Amino acid sequence: MSTPTATPASSAPVAVTGGEVERIGELRTAIDTCDAEIIELVHRRLAISKEIGALRAASGGTRLSLSREQQVLDKFRAALGPDGAALGMLLLRQGRGRL
Repeated sequence: MSTPTATPASSAPVAVTGGEVERIGELRTAIDTCDAEIIELVHRRLAISKEIGALRAASGGTRLSLSREQQVLDKFRAALGPDGAALGMLLLRQGRGRL
C-alpha cells in the first residue's frame, strides 16, 4: 500500500483576490515608471560619459581613467552588492565601449 505524498505548499495554487490583482497592477505600473526613469538616466549618463571621453581625447589624454572606473565599480558594489558591480560595468561599457 502506498502512502500519499504531501504536495509542497509552494506548488499549490494561490487564490488572488480582486484587491490583490488591482494592487499588483498598480505596482507593475510603478515598476514601468521606474524603468522609464532608469532608461532616461542611462541615456543621460551615456551622453555625459561620451562628452568626457571627447574632452579627454581632445586634450591628449586617454579615453578612459581606470582609477575613475574602479571608483564607480566600488560605489555600485557597496550600494548593491556583486550584482551592483556588474551593473556598474555594464554602464561603463555602454559609455566607453569594450576594452
